[in-house]
Amino acid sequence: MQPIIAVASGKGGTGKTTFAVNLASSLEDNVVYFDADVEEPNGHIYFKPKITSEKDVLVMIPEVNSNLCTGCGQCSKVCKFNALIVLKSDLIVFPELCHGCGSCIIACSHNALREGSRAIGKVNMGSAGRIGFIEGRLREGEAKAPPVIKALHPLLTKEKIQVIDVSPGTSCPVIEGVRKSDFVVLVTEPTSFGLHDLDLAIKMVKRLGLPHGVVINRADAGNMEVETFCDQQNIPVLMRIPFDKKIFYLCSQGEILVSHVPGLKKAFIDCYTKIKTILKRRGFKHEGN
Repeated sequence: MQPIIAVASGKGGTGKTTFAVNLASSLEDNVVYFDADVEEPNGHIYFKPKITSEKDVLVMIPEVNSNLCTGCGQCSKVCKFNALIVLKSDLIVFPELCHGCGSCIIACSHNALREGSRAIGKVNMGSAGRIGFIEGRLREGEAKAPPVIKALHPLLTKEKIQVIDVSPGTSCPVIEGVRKSDFVVLVTEPTSFGLHDLDLAIKMVKRLGLPHGVVINRADAGNMEVETFCDQQNIPVLMRIPFDKKIFYLCSQGEILVSHVPGLKKAFIDCYTKIKTILKRRGFKHEGN
């Protein structure tokens, strides 16, 4: 049994994806990388994967049978999202506002509504060399990311290490992205802003009851507030990534750091070893490397 590791961050721009793709690259052929930052997936920039299959992500929306609809308005009254409206005697559905709860269908006493569907995104599957690659991608203009993230969950297995690159922040897409994981890595930066948002992210994963640790990116470029906070909260610092011009340049070119920076691959493997140790203490039965 292999662990599912989610990589999150309290704010954008901390280096979350940089860490996730390099951790996956360090684990080589025993890993599948999931890009669950579906509103702006960018893992493909680094991995340049070969996509072999794609599948639409569908959500339920009500379809109206105008021959049966009387325009009574019961469906619009129960909708909490204002996705239906009756104008004169015509029922109009706004698909982008619908949350697919089905309340309108239940409320219709004339059987004028039935379940339909529409695509809001895609799941792309493929590989980057020996690394498995799975990506969720929300369609432009859509507002609901969680259904696309949820579509990734059935693809998670325990046969290989799963690295999930989730959205930044602490909102619903993040919770959906981390909730199936065995461990959450929180990537932060050594600044006051970084500490503020890290604190929120820590509270989130504690509320979810998930084991977690911190990675400090650009570790030598800020202050010691994050280090002090982690020490006081007894939160393990798994890794410190230096502030280095070469690292910055490689990231800007979409390159995998561990392929170019000597010693960095070992640092990522050591980070993974720390994660395994923490999971073992909590009773996780790990098999393999």
